[in-house]
Amino acid sequence: MRRTSVKMRRTSVKKVDELRPEYDLSRLKGGIRGKYYKRAMAGTNLVLIEPDLAKAFPDTDSVNRALRLLVDAASSATTRRRQRRSASNKRIKRTA
Repeated sequence: MRRTSVKMRRTSVKKVDELRPEYDLSRLKGGIRGKYYKRAMAGTNLVLIEPDLAKAFPDTDSVNRALRLLVDAASSATTRRRQRRSASNKRIKRTA
């Protein structure tokens, strides 16, 4: 594989105007930047994962299943730990 310099790549890329002629950009004035940002973020929970994890979890369903298993395992582990602590505390209490 041959590497090219950044300058060479920039100059070799030609900008092509793909906008259709029926679109009149002069009529698009007065737009507000970020107008729908809060609304879009309210319904979105986007998380980027590393490429090696993307290979293991190729779609949304597989990620959700794995995360649900993790949450279940963590909650059951903390529940067991609490039960052991309360049981050991009861055994330690002695009366004289």
